[in-house]
Amino acid sequence: MANTKPIGVAYEDQNIIGADIVKAANIATTGTIGYAAGAYDVVTQTNNKTTAVTINTPSGQIITANAQMAPSANAVFVVNCSAVSTKDVVVISVASGGTLGAYNVFISAIADGSFTVVIKNITNNAYSEALHLNYAIFHTAT
Repeated sequence: MANTKPIGVAYEDQNIIGADIVKAANIATTGTIGYAAGAYDVVTQTNNKTTAVTINTPSGQIITANAQMAPSANAVFVVNCSAVSTKDVVVISVASGGTLGAYNVFISAIADGSFTVVIKNITNNAYSEALHLNYAIFHTAT
């Protein structure tokens, strides 16, 4: 971004408060949009894929238990997270760790302090795999 706001003899980086668009410039080299260092953590689920986990960062990775999922089964678990509120949007995806194309993963509910994840085995095979799920919270206007 260009330095556009004069503050005496120096310039302040562009202020995005009230901006209509937030975007990354020159994505091929350095432009990214996301959280800064410290806003990411990893948690590992114990016991089975329905065991609740706690992770209090606005982005991170959940490593599920490697308990078996039957064909066409659903596993539902709660993520306790102080960074989320009912006004937020949570996205989640499989990053690695499972059979390619074997699972659908989605958020089924969002509350103040938690969100609910559903993992569905969409195959006719039983799998015992630890999935690595990446999530990010998008905060909306209050």
